[in-house]
Amino acid sequence: MQSAVPLVSSQPLSRSDDRFRLLVDSVQDYAIFMLDLDGRIQTWNAGARCLKGYEADEIIGRSFELFYPAEAVERGWPREELRRAAAQGRFEDEGWRVRKDGSTFWASVVITALRDARGRLVGFGKVTRDLSERKRQEEALRRSEAQFRLLVEAVKDYAIFMLDPEGRVLTWNAGARAIKGYTAGEVVGQHFSMFFTAQDVAAGVPQSELDGARRTGGLEAEGWRVRKDGSQFWANVVITPVRDDTGVLRGFAKVTRDLTEQRRMQELEHSSRRMHEFLAMLAHELRNPLAPIRNASEIMQRMPALPAPLVRVRQIIDRQLGHLTRLIDDLLDVARIVNGKIVLRTEPIDYRDVVDASLDAVRPVVALRNQRLEVELPDSPLRMSADATRISQSLQNLLNNASRYTPAGGGIRVTVSVEDGACVTTVEDTGQGIAAEALERIFGLFEQEGPPHGHGDGGLGIGLSLARKLVELHGGALSAFSQGPGHGSRFTMRLPLEASDARPPQSQAPPEGDAPGVSRRVLVVDDNRDSADTMVSLLQLLGHEAQAVYGARDAVEAAQDFQPQLVLLDLNMPDGDGYSVLRQLREAMPGPLFVAAMTGYGQETDRRRTARAGFQAHLTKPVGIEELQRVLANAAGRQAPSP
Repeated sequence: MQSAVPLVSSQPLSRSDDRFRLLVDSVQDYAIFMLDLDGRIQTWNAGARCLKGYEADEIIGRSFELFYPAEAVERGWPREELRRAAAQGRFEDEGWRVRKDGSTFWASVVITALRDARGRLVGFGKVTRDLSERKRQEEALRRSEAQFRLLVEAVKDYAIFMLDPEGRVLTWNAGARAIKGYTAGEVVGQHFSMFFTAQDVAAGVPQSELDGARRTGGLEAEGWRVRKDGSQFWANVVITPVRDDTGVLRGFAKVTRDLTEQRRMQELEHSSRRMHEFLAMLAHELRNPLAPIRNASEIMQRMPALPAPLVRVRQIIDRQLGHLTRLIDDLLDVARIVNGKIVLRTEPIDYRDVVDASLDAVRPVVALRNQRLEVELPDSPLRMSADATRISQSLQNLLNNASRYTPAGGGIRVTVSVEDGACVTTVEDTGQGIAAEALERIFGLFEQEGPPHGHGDGGLGIGLSLARKLVELHGGALSAFSQGPGHGSRFTMRLPLEASDARPPQSQAPPEGDAPGVSRRVLVVDDNRDSADTMVSLLQLLGHEAQAVYGARDAVEAAQDFQPQLVLLDLNMPDGDGYSVLRQLREAMPGPLFVAAMTGYGQETDRRRTARAGFQAHLTKPVGIEELQRVLANAAGRQAPSP
């Protein structure tokens, strides 16, 4: 059986194979080993031993299927990997793998078909990385000269090469050729500073990297590197000093990855943020000249006996001024939302007033285009806690969008109803319709679906995106539907109603164990103020004493002050999660305290998780009145479980 003992020599490096042995043996971040044609393990390196837990004498000769979960073995996946590698020359995959102790880790695997000089398949080289901890470990590869050469040459995703103690290139693999563009003959013997920019060379960066690796035992860095053709790429570099058995420095092992694409995406994200900042500045600057224009229009409106031509001119100015103002307001609001700076000024409102105001704002535009506008509103109030200005802004955007994409003489219908505790508004038009693949895309920023019907005011493509974001900030949802181009479109906006209006009062007996007239103290912890406030209002209507706190940070202090008997606790909040708050509550309030999770996650796995964490009930939003009363009944006299 072939030995898996490292072949690092204490003699000076005089042969290329010794350099390859030193190179691979010095890298401990990868499990690198050979398989025969049947998948039996032939060699075993130090990285494999560290990663998988087996000694060489325990694993050599056994099937590599030992590393796969039973399910993968049953469906023949390990053999399929070898089949694909043999057919394609190389196979790369990610999946769960098993260590000797039975624990699993998420692995990145590259299998390469190894062939002799006549092209015959002689086995497979396998390289495995542990991606569960994202830490590279030095590998020590224990193979013969041919195995080392085949394995290192087969790796094409990383530039792996050796440097002598002075920084001259000693070895060069296929990955180095692919990334840097040089052949081995062009680069071996040259100083590795040839891969750095002129500025870095002048600043002494190459020597600084070698000194840092020598001093600390290894160095990782990122920076621009230069290819043979002069182009630059963003590189992640790991340099590891290679020493012999006596501790003498024999050189450096260097592994380079091309991260240009990842850096490009980061730069795009940065550019996007800068663009939004610019839009905010532009919108603010554009508002300044609008003020005197608005004033002039108002003065003209109040002039007695204004000539008819000027009346028409003033109306044109007023309409276009309104259109421009809406565009600027939308730009500002988009920038605020992107930067997380928009603030809702919520108050109790009757949603019908918002609808009336929105319709009044768009009627002149609809009339100008000779379009029919039909409205269906409930007779009874629609009470909700909302920012009336923002909700009206969203509805106006929907109405303006419907008018813009509906031809002259077309129709727009607005219907408001109550469904499942929510206020549902639909805006339907007989316009150009929306293709199925665009029904979600139109809500993207600066997205538009085809030109409008000759109105000349296509807008910036931000109205629908802004409308959805504002509705979602209120705890609602906005969606679109169309049967396709030429069949009109329908937008549906759902907003939560006040608890007292969301469901008609029902006469029912109290749940078992819930004595009528018994008031309890209930603390509601939820970062969504609308959700928390409406729940407090509902609890108060049910005769209980309730209080809200809008985040995890203040929950424990509020509970100590309020001394609740029941806590309704949200799980996901910006300043902490409900699980950590639960632990703090149990520590701070060891007496009887019933804690119920109140969350939008309602799958069975979510319920099991909250039960394991110690929650005594799991309420899924929106919480039904019967379910809430059942929890109130169960909370009476219950003792909190031991932490």
